[in-house]
Amino acid sequence: MKKLNVYSEIGKLNKVLVHMPGDELLHLTPDWLDDLLFDDIPWLKRAQEEHLAFQESLRQQGVEIIQLIDIMSEILVKNEIKDEFIEQFMNESDINNQNLRLKVKTYLNKLSNGEFMHKVIAGILKTDISPMRKHHLKDYISDYPFITDPMPNLYFTRDPFTIIGNDVSLHRMHKKNRQRESIFGQFLLKYHPYFNEAKTLYHRDEIYPIEGGDILNINEDVLLIGLSERTHPDAIELLAKNLFSLTNYKNVLAILLPKKRTFMHLDTVFTQVDYYHFVVHPALLGSQKIYEIHKDLSFKKGYKITETSNSLKSCLKKFIKHEITLIPCGGKNNISADREQWNDGANVFAVKPGVVIAYDRNDLTNQKLVRNGITVIEIPSSELSRGRGGPRCMTMPLNRSSIK
Repeated sequence: MKKLNVYSEIGKLNKVLVHMPGDELLHLTPDWLDDLLFDDIPWLKRAQEEHLAFQESLRQQGVEIIQLIDIMSEILVKNEIKDEFIEQFMNESDINNQNLRLKVKTYLNKLSNGEFMHKVIAGILKTDISPMRKHHLKDYISDYPFITDPMPNLYFTRDPFTIIGNDVSLHRMHKKNRQRESIFGQFLLKYHPYFNEAKTLYHRDEIYPIEGGDILNINEDVLLIGLSERTHPDAIELLAKNLFSLTNYKNVLAILLPKKRTFMHLDTVFTQVDYYHFVVHPALLGSQKIYEIHKDLSFKKGYKITETSNSLKSCLKKFIKHEITLIPCGGKNNISADREQWNDGANVFAVKPGVVIAYDRNDLTNQKLVRNGITVIEIPSSELSRGRGGPRCMTMPLNRSSIK
């Protein structure tokens, strides 16, 4: 088995990448919430306690946990790689003044690799670089406290890149304030030996955005992708083209989602929990626009696209070749469904077939899962859920056992 191996959503999880939220959450204030894509301010101490409980639930299932800061620190021991990272980080943080670039580089180089990573993620404050001179007119009139923005969304490690089979889709994020998050994936792909066998199926330098929350590995033949507000159709088509030419995948299914925050990604409304069981927001129970992209060498571009108006259940049955059970998030009551979906009731995370990790606050959804034979491991969620992401959002599977 190759180091990277993710051909399903439910195969036994062996290795996973996570990031425990840090000081970047302390840099959220009411004035900057919209810019930093948050609706509320989580309490860091409790959020970290909840994330540690989440990690412990993974360890109890025999999962090896890789911390983003730790694996990045391993490659930053080489000064030339660290220098390259700093230069790119400053470029993408719009630090253009040469004097300020020198100050930032000097400041970062004084930190240990672990401290360096924490600071890059937390955001460099103007008060960190002392004395801080005003270089431009905007420096005199702006009260914005950061030289580089914090990355508070990074504890949702699912989005910046995705393992598809043995390879990697490295993403261009939809929102500018999240685009730097995929720098870490770029450097891991380039320099870390764990990733050295992987092909890049999509690159962050592409024009069109795509995010990991929209990508679900159904099996070794089929990829399901959400056409959400954060994933562009041209990105899906390019990923499909590369997937067909570089791997053995034969089908990509693109499902059209409403362009609104409550349907931010496909995995906010739809996740797989067992071989033939899925949890779904009731809004997806009816007929949907689904675009089937099939590998077909009789076409010049190597694939064909078929538009269908079908139920998600029927479409999955066609490709999985088995009856499908869809479990409504929050039940079929619209009020409870919308409430629990907002709190990530549909964003559960399978650690093996029929065993999932879910937020404890979504009791109606969890009860329905149990009634359908699913084992639910509940984790505390009062603060983590304020970021609008659940257990699946907080994980980047690196290796799952293959299933038949």
